[in-house]
Parts: sequence; structure tokens; C-alpha cells
Amino acid sequence: MAKIKVGVIFGGRSGEHEVSLVSASSVIKEISKGKYDVKEIGISKDGKWYASSYSGNRVDNVGLIEKFKSGEVAGLKSVSFEEALSGCDIVFPVLHGPFGEDGTIQGLFEMMHIPYVGAGVLSSSVCMDKITAKTILQANGVPVVPYLFFTRDEFKVNEKMILNEIEKEIGFPCFVKPSNLGSSVGISKVVAMDGRPDSNAGKSSKLSLRDAILFAAKFDSRILIEKGINAREIECAVMGNDKPEAATLGEILVGGEFYDYYDKYVDGKSSTQVPIPDLDENKQNEIKECCLKAYKLLDCSGISRVDCFLDKDSREIYLNEINTMPGFTSISMYPKMWQASGVSYPELIDKLIQFGFEKFKEKEKNQVSFDSGSNWFANS
Repeated sequence: MAKIKVGVIFGGRSGEHEVSLVSASSVIKEISKGKYDVKEIGISKDGKWYASSYSGNRVDNVGLIEKFKSGEVAGLKSVSFEEALSGCDIVFPVLHGPFGEDGTIQGLFEMMHIPYVGAGVLSSSVCMDKITAKTILQANGVPVVPYLFFTRDEFKVNEKMILNEIEKEIGFPCFVKPSNLGSSVGISKVVAMDGRPDSNAGKSSKLSLRDAILFAAKFDSRILIEKGINAREIECAVMGNDKPEAATLGEILVGGEFYDYYDKYVDGKSSTQVPIPDLDENKQNEIKECCLKAYKLLDCSGISRVDCFLDKDSREIYLNEINTMPGFTSISMYPKMWQASGVSYPELIDKLIQFGFEKFKEKEKNQVSFDSGSNWFANS
């Protein structure tokens, strides 16, 4: 039986380029070489495409991705995206952040009629934009923490009014976030209007509210302000299309001010636990139900990690965000939660690829139905 040709795509133009390389390395290393033939497809930070030949039975991840890691891309010959994707039976876009997790590349796959792993155009773009996602979730009864938002230009014109509104409606501590970015890039925790300059405060807590907003505005034109609550950070791995399932829950034990980019990828003091030993089964099931509701509501498919807050005082659940292509290293929370549920890393990859094919075939079926009735227009 011929092996399935999988194009694993990594890199990209976002600020999460390096994170993508690590995630893709793990996928390429762990994917079943007996069942899949891997083509490494890299996108540089300036948007150029590169592709390897198919890997055959190579079991390590030395190849194009290692050249990206070592900065040797400049010496490689770039190819068109058509050439890069040529021959792929399915693609696995292990891309994080803008231009990879936001519906843009998913739209390309749709136009080229190529099956792919993960969420579609709509759900990818909606989940990537925190303001849009929260607005939809809140309107449909999914609890989110109090928030408000505004644009960069609005802040330039009405700075004083917006600062006063935040102080009155949200209060402190609060979190200031660019709306459309991942991996906690551009996010600050603000503990007072003028920050907290003392040496005991975390780096972001020293920022004034104004400076935190200006910092977030470097990354996006829309700014989100969220109320800070005394909460546990609970994560839920969800997988599937029409009938998604949730894995064993995990928890981030935050070591610093909050779980920011540096804590995640650079010099982290936080730790994780999977499963969560001190959280009762009823509350865990309640969290899973909330996450599955959000997953379905935002039309997610294949894979997503749904992040929640559990208020330590009231025990209320708040949906934080949905990541449609979460970190995928061997120690990332998404595969760890599925491993705790009895699904190994290679099995997880296999299931996600099959869900990608399933979604593609369903769309094909819908297209056939539409085409078969298209004569109606000509005859009407």
C-alpha cells in the first residue's frame, strides 16, 4: 500500500516563527514513517517558500527544518507555493500566529483543493482574533471575563477618556492585549494606572496602563483590556470534527506575573500538571462541556486547545481563548493531555491527519450536491 504524502509546513511570517520550528520538528520526528512520507515545507520570515523532497524512511528530523533553525535559508533556492505543495495528499500546517493560524493559509489550501489538518478559514480567523471570539462567545452564553476594546487610532484621539473608562469599568489588575496575536506576544499585566515601579513587581507590572497600551499597539491596531481575576489556568485539548472529544485536563502553575512568552519559551518558571489531582470530577466535566460548546460554536475542527480560567474564590469558569494550532512539541500541553488520555504522540498525529481527510471529503460531498443542482439556475 502506497504511503500517504504529508506536507509539514513550518516557519511563517509571524512572531511565532521559532516556536513553529520546534513544534514541526516534533511532528516530523514522531510521525509514523511506515504510513506517511513527509515533505518538509518551510516559509521564511519574509514569506518565501522552500521545500524538501519526500523523506522516504528517514527517521530523524535533520533536513530543511534544521537549515531554518541555523539560519541557512538564505543559501537555499526558494520555490513557488504551487511547487512546494505539489504532490501532497494532505498538508499539516504547523504554523502559529498570523499568516498561519488565522485563516490566511487555510484559504490558500481551499483554493488549491488540498486537504489539510486543523480548523477551517472561518474558525481559524475568528479564534485568532481575541475580540471577535469573545464577542461571539459572550453573545451565546459562554462566560468570559469582563473586557472592553478600542482601536489604536481611537486611543490617539481619546486617550484620557479611554484610560478613565478602563479604570472605572475594568479596574486593576488588568491585562492589555493585542487582539490578533498568539503565544502571549505583546501582552502586559497592569496593576495600577501608573504601574508599580518597586523592585518586587514583575516586569510587565511596572508598566503604566498607557505604556502597556502603546506596547500592545505595536503588534495590532485593535487593543483588548481584560479584568484580572484570581484564577487557576486550566487547559483542555479538544479533537474531532462533528463529534469532538475532550482529553484529560491540564493546569498551568504560573511561576511569574502571568504565563507570558518568556515564561513559555525562554526562561520559564511556570510548570504544568496533567492530570489535575485536586479538581473534582464534576467541575472537570463542567469545564469540558464549556470548552466543547465553545469549540462547536466557533466551528473548530480537527484540533484546538481551549484555555479557561477557574476563579479561585467563586469557582466560576471563564473561557479565555481557543488556539486552533497549539504548541506541538513533545512536552507541549496539547499532546501531554492526550497522552494522559491514552493517545500517544504518533497516534495523535495519525488521528489529526484522518480528521483532515474526513473534513475534506465532507466538503467534497457538499460541493457535489451543489453541482448536481446547479442546472436549476440555468433552467429557472
